[in-house]
Amino acid sequence: MLNKKSALTLLTLTTVTAGLLAGCGNTNNSENADAGAANTKPANANSTSAATDTAAKPVEFSFYFTGSENVKNLWDTLVPMFEKDHPDIKVKEVYIPSGTGAQPTYDRILAAKQAGKGSGDIDLYEDGLSNVTQGQKDDLWETLDAAKIGNLASVDASTMKDVSNLAVPYRSSAVVLAYNSEKVQTPPKSLDELFTWIKANPERFAYNDPSTGGAGSSFVTTTLYDKLPEDAIHNSDPAIQSQWNSGFDTLKDLGKFVYGKGIYPKKNQGTLDLLISGEVDMIPAWSDMALEQIGNGQLPATTKISQITPGFNGGPTYLMVPKLSEKKDAVNEFLNFVLSPEAQSVVVTTMHGFPGIQLSNMPQDIQDSFKGVAEGFRTFNIGDLGSEINKRWQSDVAAQ
Repeated sequence: MLNKKSALTLLTLTTVTAGLLAGCGNTNNSENADAGAANTKPANANSTSAATDTAAKPVEFSFYFTGSENVKNLWDTLVPMFEKDHPDIKVKEVYIPSGTGAQPTYDRILAAKQAGKGSGDIDLYEDGLSNVTQGQKDDLWETLDAAKIGNLASVDASTMKDVSNLAVPYRSSAVVLAYNSEKVQTPPKSLDELFTWIKANPERFAYNDPSTGGAGSSFVTTTLYDKLPEDAIHNSDPAIQSQWNSGFDTLKDLGKFVYGKGIYPKKNQGTLDLLISGEVDMIPAWSDMALEQIGNGQLPATTKISQITPGFNGGPTYLMVPKLSEKKDAVNEFLNFVLSPEAQSVVVTTMHGFPGIQLSNMPQDIQDSFKGVAEGFRTFNIGDLGSEINKRWQSDVAAQ
């Protein structure tokens, strides 16, 4: 589905007028005895100036997000666009690079709630489905309302229902195979074909440590669930772990055939770098990262992408509003902007990803660009089991 490149305000803070502020000033007794003019004159100009400065100061909220450099580039583009049209709101970006520990951000929100300290100065948080689900259990996220965020009506209702209206799915992507078409004329069409190719081409395939990036995590998870019932990828019951044995055996066996006979790069970019340098010929990669780097020349022009059947995982990246944030009105304004066709067009063209709103709400040229490529990936919703997969992978696969 992703085998071709995707083309990819209103809270106004009411300013109290200087005249009204002046009317709040204290006056002396002789002025009070006169024609009642005291209520139109401040005791001193300094107090009026201070009050006016306070009223004019923008509301600032903190936005924590994680991901690769392209995610930072996206927000570095969208935030100034929003602030230009909303001078009364300032977005404080806090970027946490992929693979450096986004979990502490979630832990900080939870710890602040438990300590009675609000949201820990985090007003908006971007992450994946697992943290949406965990935050629902911990009662961290605000339920989002289309009456307050008008453009929520443009998001597919079933997508919002999947997360109980606790998060905004503002973009989507999928894991695909990225490969050197000069070396690989016919890419694998299934997971079994991929396994066969890896064994027939020793050390020419790489996947990253699954705890450091979603591409490697997708390869591992897809392998574990390959022979399980179809609905298993929506099952968060810990009992299913007993059914992972065969998948882990496969991953252990593949170890001697992957890059470096068992070297697993860090982060999604780690494997892309190996493809760029020609050290490997095929990797699992996020479609948005691969398409961006093909487009800007980082990846060779010979690089192509394809999807296996059934597909690797994909789906939305979410924005969540901590329930205890004191800046929710300003955050809602920002979310409304992010879901506008204008902002979503930037998501498409900058991230090479699918828009978070329904395609019918996008400009026609963008709608046309997605014909034939909007299907193919699967959405895995296994809750906290992803962490258990990473732990066992480290002990059973990486450590061998």
